[in-house]
Amino acid sequence: MTGRAAAGFGLAAIGLAITFALSEKATSRQADASKVTVVYWEKWTGSEGEEMRKVVDAFNRSQNKIFVRYLTVSGVDSKTMLATAGGNPPDVAGIWADQLCQFSDAKALTDLMPMALANGLGPDYYIKNYWDALTYRGGLWALPSTPASIALHVRTDLVPKEVASPETFPKTIEDFDKLVFRISKKRPDGSLEMAGFLPSSPGWWNWAWSPYFGGKLVVGDKITVDSPEAERAFTWIASYAKKFGSKEVQSFQSGFGGFASPQDPFMTGKTATEMNGVWKANYIDVYKKGVKWFAVPFPYPADHPELQGHTNLSQDVLAIPRGAKHAKEAFEFIRYVQRQDVMEGLCTRHGKNSPLNKVSEAFFKNHPNKFIRLFDQLARSPKAINPPQIGLYPQINAELGVAFQSVNTGQKEPKEALAEAQARLDGLWATYRTQVLDR
Repeated sequence: MTGRAAAGFGLAAIGLAITFALSEKATSRQADASKVTVVYWEKWTGSEGEEMRKVVDAFNRSQNKIFVRYLTVSGVDSKTMLATAGGNPPDVAGIWADQLCQFSDAKALTDLMPMALANGLGPDYYIKNYWDALTYRGGLWALPSTPASIALHVRTDLVPKEVASPETFPKTIEDFDKLVFRISKKRPDGSLEMAGFLPSSPGWWNWAWSPYFGGKLVVGDKITVDSPEAERAFTWIASYAKKFGSKEVQSFQSGFGGFASPQDPFMTGKTATEMNGVWKANYIDVYKKGVKWFAVPFPYPADHPELQGHTNLSQDVLAIPRGAKHAKEAFEFIRYVQRQDVMEGLCTRHGKNSPLNKVSEAFFKNHPNKFIRLFDQLARSPKAINPPQIGLYPQINAELGVAFQSVNTGQKEPKEALAEAQARLDGLWATYRTQVLDR
């Protein structure tokens, strides 16, 4: 072992030791000895974290046998995996649905199917698309905390009057592109002043572009990120960089503020439309109250009318790591969160749609997002898209992010960028199948 390697190994060992020490501290049980203490790690901070804390406090008041100790933990996914490997995981972990296959393959989670079905929490209780994302290889690896569906948000004041409503807004990508390039504004020096749309703003769902053009990222047991549909999608992405100028787009976006700020480009009017989640309304209400906007399904390719009304989905979820000390009591808390009144309250305050099949009229009436019915309909659509159920999904997402960046900046042509991503993923998948799945 070289000196540098030894030093690196030593630092890694120290890092793991610190992680396990923090895990031990964060999973310590110091509540009332007459109650079982359930340790719950969650990623949320700020107002979202406080709203979940209220749910925890309400659960703790609702009975006298279990006390849930709620902790905000940064990097909750990696720390949960490490703590599980070290034999001292939390009882509940708030992670993301798109990580469940990888966690399941690593045998890091408890199968909730028996407990869920015994308590009436089966597929009929949930919107099918959300339930399906939580099941994998016959197991149920989490239940929802809050879900989301994604749509195109439109500033009414920044588009022509003839398209300034959900009914009249362009339905196809081709008509949408014509509108975008017509309303976008450049300064005399060629720099962008206002973009009708940018695929890279906010750029959070680069995995979904291929499915939006009819592609599949996984077919059977094969990863297919370089499909003809994917190439078409990335060629469309490249058309924006070519039309506006890749350097001009980068310079333009360098002046954007964070999405949770008054400098968000949609708030400031630097972008007229934006692909974003159901929660966007909450931020608009805080940072640009009174602005006129509406939401519509993202446009579809004209030669794929069957894709009309599509969306991509995401979920924050509650899982019980393998080896949790109080799995039964942990599930009691998760079951409480699934109650319709509790779930609707949390989703309303988070600005999300509900994952439940049954939704009260009061939920729609009192929700802060005036287009909440659209997001609910999108979540129920058979055309809704979940991330592919494969343990290598995080790497697929990362590789498509790299491909997107190289195409959006004009560094590579779509075919080349996707071919490179495919080659790397083929190698990773072969290794994953051998070392993780024992195939």
